[in-house]
Amino acid sequence: MSDAKLQAVLSSLSQATRQLDALPSGRTAPDANYVKLNTNENPFPLPTIVRQSAIAALERQYLYPEDDNISLREAAADAYGLSKDHVIAGNGSSELLGLIYRAFLAPGDSVAMMSPGFSFNRKLAMLQGAQLLEIGSSEPHSLPIEQFLLGPARDAKFILLANPNNPTGTFVPVADIECLLAQSNRLIVLDEAYVDFAPDNGLRLVSRYSNLLLLRTFSKSYAAAGIRVGFGFGHPELIGRLRNIQNVFSMNVVGHAIGISVLAHRAAYEENHRHIRRERQRVTTALSQLGFSVLPSHANFLLARVPEGHDGRCWQAALERHKILVAFFPDKGLENRIRVSIGTRPQMDAFLAAVCDISKSLRVGRSPLRRC
Repeated sequence: MSDAKLQAVLSSLSQATRQLDALPSGRTAPDANYVKLNTNENPFPLPTIVRQSAIAALERQYLYPEDDNISLREAAADAYGLSKDHVIAGNGSSELLGLIYRAFLAPGDSVAMMSPGFSFNRKLAMLQGAQLLEIGSSEPHSLPIEQFLLGPARDAKFILLANPNNPTGTFVPVADIECLLAQSNRLIVLDEAYVDFAPDNGLRLVSRYSNLLLLRTFSKSYAAAGIRVGFGFGHPELIGRLRNIQNVFSMNVVGHAIGISVLAHRAAYEENHRHIRRERQRVTTALSQLGFSVLPSHANFLLARVPEGHDGRCWQAALERHKILVAFFPDKGLENRIRVSIGTRPQMDAFLAAVCDISKSLRVGRSPLRRC
């Protein structure tokens, strides 16, 4: 039986929201017996000194957090050699990305990003009634500057670059990004979520180019995905306008405390980062020996083409039956690949053991990929 009141309410939704299905509730999370290598978290505990800052912050849980995240912005400015007016802090860089879409896009506008790229950008563009232009490149380690300047993306309100890129892990030279900044008057959003695992970064460009907005997060390299701490760096006029549309009290006191402590103790994470790089190379070599083709990565994950004759979804399902979670993307060109986060050595040993077991079953004719 139709609910007339509900139908009246639903018909009042914005056009973009009407395109979305209602999310089902009760989606189950994997139990602790699963090895979770599908969302690029950094699996290590916080350094003791950082954890202590979180415990101390809980004693102030009855107070609202600071307005405008001022102390965290000042700490980031000191750490990265900028003024606080160049910095916005947020509930992860995903909040800041959403602010950029809200600030720059109106229905009928377009935004451009590298393809393949972070799929959440499709939803962000759709919610603004805008078109997302996905620009491919024949060379994964270079930037198609002419396509952004003269091709279909020439009228895009802003250009989104992730460097290193997700889901490929590829890294383009910062000099290429500077060339694009110099030749374009449009906003360039440089997402450096994985940059601590890469050979270079674009932070030095912030003071040189007023059309740059650079995003960072503590979710990947600083093991704080569950705390939600992110930053944007750019010209004070641009940053100030984004801060003005930010939700009041968008961060909590624990996030503030951990963010400030991480900034003061970044050296405590150096061994963590070295481990990720070592394991990244070890797993790349092992997968290559098992018939996978692994794209060179500068992030904390690997994108691997599965052996011939099967697709990524089947491998994802087979690994899940071994209690190993990896990511699969149905996008064109990614159907025969899986993305594997780099975790602890025991986690990666478990992953490689599962891959070996599946590969052995394939060789003797017992296909573990039959149910995908």
